Amino acid sequence: MTPARKIASIIARTAFARKALDEKADLGLFTAKPSARMLFGIFLIGLSYLIGWPAVALFGVLAVYCKEPLIVIIGGPAVYGLSHLVFIAGMYFAGAQYAYAFLKWATRKALEKVLGEDPVQVK
Repeated sequence: MTPARKIASIIARTAFARKALDEKADLGLFTAKPSARMLFGIFLIGLSYLIGWPAVALFGVLAVYCKEPLIVIIGGPAVYGLSHLVFIAGMYFAGAQYAYAFLKWATRKALEKVLGEDPVQVK
C-alpha cells in the first residue's frame, strides 16, 4: 500500500470523512442565491486582500521616499494586522457553513480519487 493510500485510509475512518462519504457530500449549497450578509462577508474578504500586502508595499515605498524606516516598521505590521481582522470579520459574515460544505465535498472527492470509487470498503 502506498503512503498516500495508507494516509487516505486512515482519514477515511474519521467521523468527518465517514459523514462526507455517507452523505455523498456535494456543492448543492452554493446553488442558492446568496444573502446580503454573505455578500457583505465576501466583500470584506476581498477588501482584506486589498489592504493586506499592497498597503504594506505602499508603506515600504513611502518609507524609502521619506527616508523614515519607522513608517514600514510600525505601519506595515499594523495595517497587515488590520487586514487580518477585516478577513476574520468577512469570514464571520460570509458564514462557516459554506467552508464546511466545501471541505466535506473536497474530502469526499480526494478520498474517492485515492482510494477508488468505493472508499468505504477500504480498511
